[in-house]
Amino acid sequence: MIRRNAACDLVALCDILPPEKTGCADFNLPYFLDLEEMLQAQTDLDAVCICTPNGLHAQQAIQCLSAKINVVIEKPMALTKADCEAVIFKALNVNRRVFCVMQNRYSPPVKKLKEIVASDRLGDILNVQISCYWNRDDRYYFPTEKKHTWHGDANLDGGVLFTQFSHFLDILYWCFGDVKNIRARMQNFLHEHSTAFADTGIVSFDLVRGGMGSLSFSTAVWDRNAESSITVIGSRGTLKIGGQYMDKIEYCHIEDYEMPPLPPSAPPNDYGHYKGSAANHHYVIQNVVDVLQNEKETMTNALEGMKVTEIIERIYAAV
Repeated sequence: MIRRNAACDLVALCDILPPEKTGCADFNLPYFLDLEEMLQAQTDLDAVCICTPNGLHAQQAIQCLSAKINVVIEKPMALTKADCEAVIFKALNVNRRVFCVMQNRYSPPVKKLKEIVASDRLGDILNVQISCYWNRDDRYYFPTEKKHTWHGDANLDGGVLFTQFSHFLDILYWCFGDVKNIRARMQNFLHEHSTAFADTGIVSFDLVRGGMGSLSFSTAVWDRNAESSITVIGSRGTLKIGGQYMDKIEYCHIEDYEMPPLPPSAPPNDYGHYKGSAANHHYVIQNVVDVLQNEKETMTNALEGMKVTEIIERIYAAV
């Protein structure tokens, strides 16, 4: 994605595995096995993209920020609010930017939902229902004869709300704001041998701005992803975005409003036997360029990244 953007130069790569193991041997770029070594050797870095296990995001972001380098952090920003606060504190002290990767914000149906809610077309928001039903079976947690090194680990993965479904809680926060009065039930039905956390849950909450909501999720769906949807009921209409990846307008009936044709949604990220959220990461990279070169607005800033982490942390604490 970086190389495809004409305004960017990919100047270095870093991984604990050698380039032959990561498919990067043909990049002909400086390649490091240690982050600190890269930061000391590469004095020309404007930004570092952190795409490592969730539990490492905060400490690696602080390392980069300490070197006065902007950071692009894959979701989630961190696994605790306290770690997010530490990242924000460092960024403010060194006057650098933190970009959080929440690429589903660029989905045409989601952008339209944000516009409709912000313009008050739905009236008072009464009920928001999110459903996330995905498949993550042994093909995901045991990609070879051995278990995956971090997926399913409590300290590095954190749970399916962080690794699989944080995108949809980000959409909830982006469009409707914070939540309160969280109540939750969770159970690990099919993953006791592979994860340290629940694979299925039902969550209810109140929206701070008014109205109520719920989240129903599972990674115990057989064979393939079934649905990612959000249904919004307002005093002046109802809107549902559905499909496997929250990529289709499935229902729209709003007073004095007709849904216009939307651009096609990006296909999901294809990881072989399973698929993930929409392949909109090129928009994330472009936003980094726009902010650093043209002082435009950060699409997903550090405060928003922290709020998503905080909401997930509170949901797990409510079980």
